[in-house]
Amino acid sequence: MQECHTGLCLSVYIITFVLGFPANILAFYTFCKKMQEVMDDMVWHLPYVLCPLSGFVFYMTIYNSTSFLTAVSVDRYLGVAFPIHYSVKRRPMYAVIASIFFWIFSFLHLSIVFIMPFIGRVEPPNSTEGHNASGAERRSEVCYENFTKAQLDVLLPVRLELCVVLFCIPFLICSFCYINFIRILSKLQHIDRRRRLRAIGMALGTLLVFALCFGPYNVSHIVGYITWKSPDWRDKALLCSTFHACLDPLIFYFSSSALRETVSSVIQGVKSRLPGCTCSPVPWGSWGRDNKNKNPNPARDKEHTQEEANAI
Repeated sequence: MQECHTGLCLSVYIITFVLGFPANILAFYTFCKKMQEVMDDMVWHLPYVLCPLSGFVFYMTIYNSTSFLTAVSVDRYLGVAFPIHYSVKRRPMYAVIASIFFWIFSFLHLSIVFIMPFIGRVEPPNSTEGHNASGAERRSEVCYENFTKAQLDVLLPVRLELCVVLFCIPFLICSFCYINFIRILSKLQHIDRRRRLRAIGMALGTLLVFALCFGPYNVSHIVGYITWKSPDWRDKALLCSTFHACLDPLIFYFSSSALRETVSSVIQGVKSRLPGCTCSPVPWGSWGRDNKNKNPNPARDKEHTQEEANAI
């Protein structure tokens, strides 16, 4: 496996932490505000200028997840289909560039959240054109809901575009990569059966999470475009997408041998400090090294390279 230059790796990890930690804190804060909004009967008590920001962060977490899950599927497929060539060409900087691209791409598509409040805007105090004062006041109290006809004329086509570009295409790519990943892995009989089944189960689980968490909400985009109105069950479909917050970490955990080793070492460190605990550490990292020492031939080295690529 190609060694990573210390300065390059350190720079990538620092950039990832500096950008990722505040973004996740903001996402957590937005999730808490969404819970508070539900408890308040969907009434937005904060300044309305914060409503688009809250919605933007909320939807960014959804569509960024589809992008990163797709990137993981492509990475694992290339690691199995072209193990030697891919291991030589692989660079940490490529992951940074892809991450920045995903963020910018999602930002540009979801900027509609900031634009919507200014399309066909109705002033609550004096507007009488088809809306009474109480209706306008209700619309200002509810965050990103009860759109006017002028707003729907813009929003519904944009939702369909979001469904196609940020869900359908990534899902097709993810399906292609994991189906071929499973097909190729099933033919590699020299790989340990337990590891092969775990990798196949992980691929199927990722596709299941992709479909169940993000499918219903994006289907509402298609239904809304066909009927030219927001479906009444749209908010319920959005609930499914919140489960990705707890399922994505499990996917990344089981997909990364380095992460599993780190978590295992932390758990063993905690257990060693507990009184009366005599648990022996789980040899996550010794599997590849032991097998390599027992059979140091080119075929086994190729297998080891493939297993490392699959466990990313």
